[in-house]
Amino acid sequence: MSLILCAAKALAQDNPTVILPNTNDTRVITTGVPFLMIASDARAGGMGEMGVATSADAYSQQWNPAKYGFIEKQIGVGVSYTPYLSQLVNDIALMNLTVYNRISDRSAWAASIKYFSLGDIEFTEQVGNDIVSQGTQRPNEFAFDASYTLRLTDRYAMAVTGRFLSSDLKIPSEGVDAKAANSFAVDVSGYYQSEEIAYDNYDGRWRGGFAVTNIGPPIKYDQSVGDEYDSYLPTNLRLGAGFDFIFDAYSKLSLVGEVNKLLVPTPPILGTEWSYVDNDGNGEYDENVDELDENISGTNEVIYSGQDDNVSFVSGMFQSFYDAPGGLSEELKEFTWALGAEYWYADSFALRAGYFNEAESKGARKFFTLGAGFTYNVIKIDMSYLFSASKVRNPLENTLRFSLTLNFGEEYDEY
Repeated sequence: MSLILCAAKALAQDNPTVILPNTNDTRVITTGVPFLMIASDARAGGMGEMGVATSADAYSQQWNPAKYGFIEKQIGVGVSYTPYLSQLVNDIALMNLTVYNRISDRSAWAASIKYFSLGDIEFTEQVGNDIVSQGTQRPNEFAFDASYTLRLTDRYAMAVTGRFLSSDLKIPSEGVDAKAANSFAVDVSGYYQSEEIAYDNYDGRWRGGFAVTNIGPPIKYDQSVGDEYDSYLPTNLRLGAGFDFIFDAYSKLSLVGEVNKLLVPTPPILGTEWSYVDNDGNGEYDENVDELDENISGTNEVIYSGQDDNVSFVSGMFQSFYDAPGGLSEELKEFTWALGAEYWYADSFALRAGYFNEAESKGARKFFTLGAGFTYNVIKIDMSYLFSASKVRNPLENTLRFSLTLNFGEEYDEY
């Protein structure tokens, strides 16, 4: 007799119903439209994929739009291209276009579009001995967002962002609804930047930021089924801090740290509820029958540990801090962290490095990044490269990412 059955029979002497945990549950949190969490610009990609507390640039829209309140150029346009799964295919990529305008000392606006293409998929049908082409489809996802930034004090700014999401991943076929799934979301963010402080051998500047992103209703991929098949958006909390070492008029080193947590319910550990019966009617549960199907009748899948993850997105945001089946130790594993460094010389050339870490049981993403940047007049070019440090292959492993930025207009003196 199996150990599980023995334990179940022992428990059943006092309680005719027992719950045995399933063995195939996963602890990884999954969401809809995960492309929103991919770093789309090469500067962030070279610093461990972080950006909530780094200095302001054109791509602040993805990380922390409140930074636009401190950006030095009045107008900027950023274009980036990120190959995805480049070791397997050559037509899956993430593209991003961002535009910002600092309209005064106190305010700015920005807009961006992020497009994720899954490449061309050719459909064929076998007719007799021939393979007949049925056309080509290109599944894709995109997000369009706009933000407004207001500088509340000389050193602190906040921003709000609205976002429209569309996920067109369905393969059209007869009798199947192939419409794109749509949703919307909002972000709230804040950013602090200190004055330049004189220390003994160098000047310094503190930075700090937070962002709660992708707050919105679940995205419904199949309109024909119930709410239990909706997918949460990747609602995310970012917290970061950094310090600039300003050695002289030419050299500056920035060190930054960041933590992230998905504000999405943790999947519970499911179990099977077994109900023991009195087979011979003598008022006692049988102890001498070894076969499981003869000793136990009636099964029902229930929550063995944790909490129901089928809740509203607002409730899910708060529940995500205390619903892990493993308690506090598992909750802490749901935080990812990253460290990054950036060195600038003469505001013309930059070198970057970073490290990103995620717990083994929550996805096991661990990687190092390197990057560089070049600025000439109004043009800035960034590139980055990723090295995986985990047994789990990273889709961006051994991939070069590129970003191009054009800055125009009046220059704001923030220092």
